[in-house]
Amino acid sequence: MISKKIKCPNCKNIIDVRGKTGEKKIIVCPNCNQKGKYFFKNTDDIKIKSLAISVENLIKKFNGNNAVNNISFKVEKGEIYGFLGPNGAGKTTTIKSILGLINIDSGNIKINNIDILNKGKEAKKCIGYLPERVSFYDNLSAYQNMCFIAEMKKTSSEECKSLIEEFGLSNAMNKKVGAFSKGMIQRLGMARALIGKPPILILDEPTGGLDPRGVILIRSKIKEMKNKGHTIFISSHILSEVQETCDRVCIINNGKIVAQDTVDGLRKILNIKPKITIELEKINDKIIKSLNEIKGIKKIDIKKNNIDVICDSELRARIIVNIERSGGKILNIHTKDPTLEEVFMKFTGGE
Repeated sequence: MISKKIKCPNCKNIIDVRGKTGEKKIIVCPNCNQKGKYFFKNTDDIKIKSLAISVENLIKKFNGNNAVNNISFKVEKGEIYGFLGPNGAGKTTTIKSILGLINIDSGNIKINNIDILNKGKEAKKCIGYLPERVSFYDNLSAYQNMCFIAEMKKTSSEECKSLIEEFGLSNAMNKKVGAFSKGMIQRLGMARALIGKPPILILDEPTGGLDPRGVILIRSKIKEMKNKGHTIFISSHILSEVQETCDRVCIINNGKIVAQDTVDGLRKILNIKPKITIELEKINDKIIKSLNEIKGIKKIDIKKNNIDVICDSELRARIIVNIERSGGKILNIHTKDPTLEEVFMKFTGGE
């Protein structure tokens, strides 16, 4: 039996309603006698419908070796999901499996609750894909290449020009792609992935080969797509980029998922603490002794007139007080939070 509290649309009175999953109940407000209906939805169905990508027990072998070893993860609709791992970890194999580009040994993959193995054509209509190595027909212009893809997707070519302009390629619209730089090709690849407004974007190294201006452009477009309700799956080696954009992160190593959470959640799991750097006019033994007396400090490192302290942020105020009580004059203080690079290295066995 499920219990729900609902608000009467007429008098705003709160009504307690009880029923079973799948049951429709006629409700009469005891306050104003307004009649209505309430349907008790299956919460499991709601969860399934909210998933953009579902991978369960995926196994893919090459020459008898597991490239991907029984991995499972779920990407919710409307989120930016980062998929990370060192070279050879299984990232590209996983992406190709999701896209139905390779035959898997076992497992289940669904796109918007559509089985990619049994209804691949229907599932792929939901996806816009940017491969790690972007390629086009060199003898065609940017606009001709885009129109060709639009025709294949059976969508209007009207959006092609606007997409080319959105990614800063207006002046190169009618130039042959064979003369494009790597950065221009990457931006055109992003524009191509958005043809037909697919609800799910799978981006493999989206900022590869881009200058700082191009990186900012792609980053803003990814966030813009999220705000429009798109789901974005990003595989990247640029950890700072993932930290800047992703809602959740999955780390894969040697074909297995070793961690999955928000960046902050992964930091907490590993108990990685921030570094507080204090610049002093002068450092003496009394200051060092006062810091050593504070419980919870993990490490103290002295460099000339700077003291680096690894500890929880909550100890910052006490550190300042102890230094000042010991006669120290603080010139500057800076806190550096743990980065995704540190989390990544911890989970993948890096130094």
